[in-house]
Amino acid sequence: MNLVIHDMNEEEWSKIADRFSGCEVISDTGTIKPCVGCFGCWLKNPGQCVMKDGYERMGALIHKADEVVVISRYTYGGFSSFVKNVFDRSIGWVLPYFEVYEGEMHHKKRYPEEKPITFIFRGSAFSADEKRKAKAYVEAVCRNFRGKLKDLKFVKCEPVRRQPAAEEACEPGKIVLLNGSLRGNEANTRVFLSKLSENLTDGELINLSAADPEKMVQSLASADTIVLGMPLYVDGIPSQVLRVMERLEEVSGGREASGGREAPASRKKVYVVANMGLFESHQIKNLLSMVRDWCESCGYAYCGGIAIGAGEMMKMFMNGKGPAKKVVEGLKKLAEAINTSAQIDDIYAGAYMFPRWMYMFAANAGWPKAGKNNGLKRKDLLRKM
Repeated sequence: MNLVIHDMNEEEWSKIADRFSGCEVISDTGTIKPCVGCFGCWLKNPGQCVMKDGYERMGALIHKADEVVVISRYTYGGFSSFVKNVFDRSIGWVLPYFEVYEGEMHHKKRYPEEKPITFIFRGSAFSADEKRKAKAYVEAVCRNFRGKLKDLKFVKCEPVRRQPAAEEACEPGKIVLLNGSLRGNEANTRVFLSKLSENLTDGELINLSAADPEKMVQSLASADTIVLGMPLYVDGIPSQVLRVMERLEEVSGGREASGGREAPASRKKVYVVANMGLFESHQIKNLLSMVRDWCESCGYAYCGGIAIGAGEMMKMFMNGKGPAKKVVEGLKKLAEAINTSAQIDDIYAGAYMFPRWMYMFAANAGWPKAGKNNGLKRKDLLRKM
């Protein structure tokens, strides 16, 4: 049995459905919920998401498939928000435990396999640079999930026809910081944004988890400066943040409608604060590239970001001492850029004077303890579904 994951509408799918006769098909039914980062697929019901919306067994479905085919509209260098959502909800396919794989820290396999995956990106046209970015992204996804890149294809399709909405008038000097983690005030992202705010002259911090979606989009659209805060999910932007970005592109009307040809100083400015539990901050490079491409699509000015590795540890050292020294310094530098509307190079902030093996040892020791709180033993965390 092969598994197909796609974001096509009924009319588009009907034209190619015969090619995938006999396959298990995952498509957008309108019911999928975003991953909330609760770790329930590791610590409560290993291998299976705790949210019951028809997509809770994605990890098991990928495992049972002989091969996986992913068909997605090319979106800022990666998947559309729906396909990304499916992958975000598939994290139970791997284990919570860490190991070094191909020189980087990654999660261990739950199953002894390298799943062959074919990726098919759809778009109106593809430049050599876009193909390069897509390849880099799916390679990272396969590396993280222990999949095997069988094939990568690019096919032409009709462009998305967007009707520009009435864009909010941009308020000079207005800064909005978006905490894109659905863990809200408990999120590592919130900690880093709060630390950044200490050195900002102004700024409104919004939790995506608590905001009314349309009002939040309006607030972001009217801001002179946006700071996107988010965790790294499956090597890219979390699906819930990606949906907001897609909506903002609709509001902007695209590059030309929003003044994309104007000088950067006269355009909406975008900064990023991204973090992850894995150790090496450079693994966030695809996410930052995606935000840069989104800015290009909207006619915004990408002004730089900070990538924070080992975020779970870093949040405990926001006094500027110990392993988070470079993180605190980087956040201060980013705040200075925001205050002066300056563009800076992306900052990759890793652990200062703290070895990877020690971080990985502590993290792996913590998972059984966390599972014990839910009545699970170590062998339960390792079970197959």
